[in-house]
Amino acid sequence: MIDHTGLGVSDFARSKAFYTQALAPIGYALLMEVPAALSGHGDNAGFGVAPKPDFWIAAGTANVPPIHIAFRVDTRAQVDAFHAAALAAGGKDNGAPGLRPHYHPNYYGAFVRDPDGHNIEAVCHAPA
Repeated sequence: MIDHTGLGVSDFARSKAFYTQALAPIGYALLMEVPAALSGHGDNAGFGVAPKPDFWIAAGTANVPPIHIAFRVDTRAQVDAFHAAALAAGGKDNGAPGLRPHYHPNYYGAFVRDPDGHNIEAVCHAPA
């Protein structure tokens, strides 16, 4: 089981603002920040559902190649809301909300590129 994951970002403030807005519709919030002085590297921001962050961004160099991270959600409406919020936050569409039956009949997802080109997805596996 994965406890937490993260990725490197080139503009920490811009990415923190992007993820704060993009992940809010799926119930994620900025829960913790660890400054460079404590991390020994760059600034870090942890997002998740309280009380513990499970998705982190770290200031520095963006991962090359960009990373794909999918957030599992409970409803298709959350997928739609994530996509809209991520685009409003400056993300670039990489796949509008919809069924992806080549994965399985109820795979409903949406994909957005974050400011560094990472492919961020929200996915619901439940039937409509």
